[in-house]
Amino acid sequence: MMHAYDIDVGPWRTGNPDRGEDGWCYGLPPGIAPEQWPLDPVTGHPLVHGFTLLLPEDYRVHGPEIVALSFFATPVDGNDGGASVWNDAVAALIDAPGDTAPDDPVLSAWWQRARQAHPRLHRMRDILDYAYAAVLLTRAEYEGPPCAPPAPIADPSHDAAAPAWLSEGAAPAFERFSGRTPFRDPAEPWSIHCPLRLIARADDPNAGLAPQETWGNEDAANGYRSPYYTAPDGEWREQPWLKDHAPNHLGGTMRPIQGVPEFSPYYIEFEEALGGYNFGGGNAQLDIRELEFDWACG
Repeated sequence: MMHAYDIDVGPWRTGNPDRGEDGWCYGLPPGIAPEQWPLDPVTGHPLVHGFTLLLPEDYRVHGPEIVALSFFATPVDGNDGGASVWNDAVAALIDAPGDTAPDDPVLSAWWQRARQAHPRLHRMRDILDYAYAAVLLTRAEYEGPPCAPPAPIADPSHDAAAPAWLSEGAAPAFERFSGRTPFRDPAEPWSIHCPLRLIARADDPNAGLAPQETWGNEDAANGYRSPYYTAPDGEWREQPWLKDHAPNHLGGTMRPIQGVPEFSPYYIEFEEALGGYNFGGGNAQLDIRELEFDWACG
């Protein structure tokens, strides 16, 4: 039986995340090597680690050995109006390095780094052509040590501005971008994170169903129920079973800011603060099974 789960976000912490929890947002990814950290094809800098989530057994759709995933994103200060690639040749190598090293020694350095990508790295792009990525993790990797960002590649032509998180940490960078006073730990700025805990929803009729766009009071063909209904007075209202649903969740009823993407039942819906993103006040969805990503602004 497949469930829907709310994602409870705990208070700020520093240090190595507690693997007794169900994951964490911000901070550092576990169990990978620095050279496996996904690079951003747009800037050449590392993508920011958004969250690592330990998947419940009913969401382990990539085999029993894959127990978690880490999600990486365009940094909050790097998403503004549409991607502008700083170097087309480097971007092509990061996306698809191929088997043959370039003759140019600088491009060859980028090629070598791209060839070291994690074997279960999956890249995604949004409608603005910004980059995102997911790394599927084994139990050993999930329980492994935190991974610091990689050293930059020596390239005198690399003039793309480094994102703020690389110098101050992902959590402080997002808090400052959002106009809040950030929680800081000068000794371990990259390790600042929030623990995550999964709570099975007691009432979600859409658990186990692929989300569908619905209108009026009609259910979708697969039985998926709209989160809204037209009341007798003609007003558009929320279903009563929504009242305890958290905005960050696994599966069940999807509540995108705009249209419903064609995703499988195995998805994560999350807001900007679950790892620090710039969705224009909106929210996002990540399909765990199909490894597709979508977001929309508010």
